[in-house]
Amino acid sequence: MNNDIKILIVEDSPTQAVQLKYILEQHGYHASVAKNGEEALVLINNRKPTIVISDIVMPEMDGYELCRQIKEDENFKDIPVILLTQLSEPEDIIKGLDCGADNFITKPYDEEFLLSRIQYILANSELRKGSIHTEMGIEIFFAGQKHFISSDRMQILDLLFSMFYNVIQNNRELEQANRELKEALETVKTLEGFIPICANCKKIRDDEGYWHQVETYIQEHSEAEFSHGICPECTKKLYPDFYEEK
Repeated sequence: MNNDIKILIVEDSPTQAVQLKYILEQHGYHASVAKNGEEALVLINNRKPTIVISDIVMPEMDGYELCRQIKEDENFKDIPVILLTQLSEPEDIIKGLDCGADNFITKPYDEEFLLSRIQYILANSELRKGSIHTEMGIEIFFAGQKHFISSDRMQILDLLFSMFYNVIQNNRELEQANRELKEALETVKTLEGFIPICANCKKIRDDEGYWHQVETYIQEHSEAEFSHGICPECTKKLYPDFYEEK
C-alpha cells in the first residue's frame, strides 16, 4: 500500500510544495514538507522517510548539500533522493553525481512522469535489498575543472537512466507543443466571425477599411485556392450568341 510510503518534500515555494503534496496524497502516499535543507534534516532525524524529493535552489541549505549530508550518514544513506531541477547547465549532472543523488526530474514536471519515477525507485529498492554496493572513484576534467566522482555504480546508472527518461519526456512534450502550435496556426487561417461584404459588388472590407475582391480576401485569410470558370447564367449574359438553352 502507498500509505506505508513516507515521502519528504523539500521545497521553499509554498505553492509548489502544496501542489506536490496534493499529487502524492491523491495517489495514496504519506507526504510531509520541509522548506529548506536544514529543516529537512531535522524531520529526517525524527522520522526516516522512504524517499526524499527536493528542490535544488533553496535558502539555508540547497538540495545538493542536503543530498550529500543524507548520503554521508550511515543511518540515512539508503534513502533515495530525487532532485527537482531545471537542468540548465551540464554541470548539474556532475553535481548530482557528486552529492549522490538517485534521480533527476526536470521542472516543470509532468505528474504521470513524476509518479513513474517514484514507482521505479520503489521497485528497484526492493530488488536491490541485500545486494553488495560497490563504490568507484574516478577523476574527470569537465567544463574547465577537475571533479572526483565517488559514487555507487547503481546510483550512477539510476541517475543516467533518469536523465535519459527526462530527455524522452521533454521530446514528447516538445512534439506535442509543435502539434498544438500547428493546429493553432491552421485555426488562425480559418475565416471566422462577421465579414463586411458589399451588397452590390460583393467586395469585402478588411480590418483596415480597404475593399477587396472576394477571392483576394479569402486567399489572404485562408489556404483556399481558386479555379476560375463561368456559370451558365453569366455565360448567357456575356455570350448570348454562344449560349444554347438546354
